[in-house]
Amino acid sequence: MIVTFGEIMIRFAPKEFYRFRQVLPGSVDVTFGGGEANVAAFLGINNIPVRYITALPKNVLAESIITQLRGLSVDTNCILRSDKGRVGLYFLETGANQRGSSVVYDRDYSSISMAGPEDYDFDKALDGATWLHVTGITPSLSEAAYKAQLAFVKKAKEKGVTVSCDLNFRKKLWKWRAGTAPKDLARECMPKILEYVDVVIGNEEDAEDVLNIHAEGTSVESGQINSAAYVSVATQICERFPNVSKVAITLRESISATHNNWGAMLYDKAAGKAFFAPLSFEGKYEPYEIRWIVDRVGGGDSFAGGLIYALTSKDYADSQSAISFAVAASCLKHSLKGDFNFTSAAEIAALMGGNASGRVQR
Repeated sequence: MIVTFGEIMIRFAPKEFYRFRQVLPGSVDVTFGGGEANVAAFLGINNIPVRYITALPKNVLAESIITQLRGLSVDTNCILRSDKGRVGLYFLETGANQRGSSVVYDRDYSSISMAGPEDYDFDKALDGATWLHVTGITPSLSEAAYKAQLAFVKKAKEKGVTVSCDLNFRKKLWKWRAGTAPKDLARECMPKILEYVDVVIGNEEDAEDVLNIHAEGTSVESGQINSAAYVSVATQICERFPNVSKVAITLRESISATHNNWGAMLYDKAAGKAFFAPLSFEGKYEPYEIRWIVDRVGGGDSFAGGLIYALTSKDYADSQSAISFAVAASCLKHSLKGDFNFTSAAEIAALMGGNASGRVQR
């Protein structure tokens, strides 16, 4: 059983590439999403036993969220139904070409931000669990949420459960301590969580933002990625946190909002080496070129979900197969609207095998 813990929100987004000023008053698309829920949804879609832990109020909005998750084969029986707080919201404008996407959060006083460790039954949540996945998003919401996540990962390690953490730094969050900058607060809190983590996941920026570990020769803003530099980043993470056995880092080169190169690296401490994907026929790192991104929100979560799927499977558990599977899973997510990755393991395997033509399957 895989367990994930974090906040799920209601997502509001204009259709296609419109901006809110163009469509309001009027209609927008309304869906659900959140980093840890996105991972759970992907695993449920692919028939992996998965349980999602969060806190939600007792109202019809929360019931709608739970209904969809159950429909995707996600176990929702341990969700905390709270008398405090509300459902968090986020508003997305999808960018195109040289205009980037933009997110506005409305998450203050959400139920999960008001729930502390004393409110959860972590023993029940971890019953039968072999893996717990968390992110750096939940502790950014409030001190109570931070303490809850820290208690959860501690309990997981006591029970011998593998723990993964996606660093997921969000500069618009981490504002719960007045007078402390978001990056400083993250750098204080996240290392305490990482003391109980086995698998660290991040993107090109996260290690610098959260751990002050820099990748030489990389400029994320200009889309320049020095992939080799991330081997050093990963080894430094493992040196700082001896409990960490693997570090996965996505490598996104942003040519524009709708044109990215996409790949990743997995550093395996036991093997003492890094594995990159995708690879060319000559065995060299050669990222996927995604020329028309439909929706990149949830791309990192689909990578995390794919990595967990692979590392806990019989077919893809070796490091090279695992990173190849995770990158292919997240590549395909860029073709889908919404946060959830409605992609099957068979489709991912086909892309791993070189079937990238997008031909109609009859």
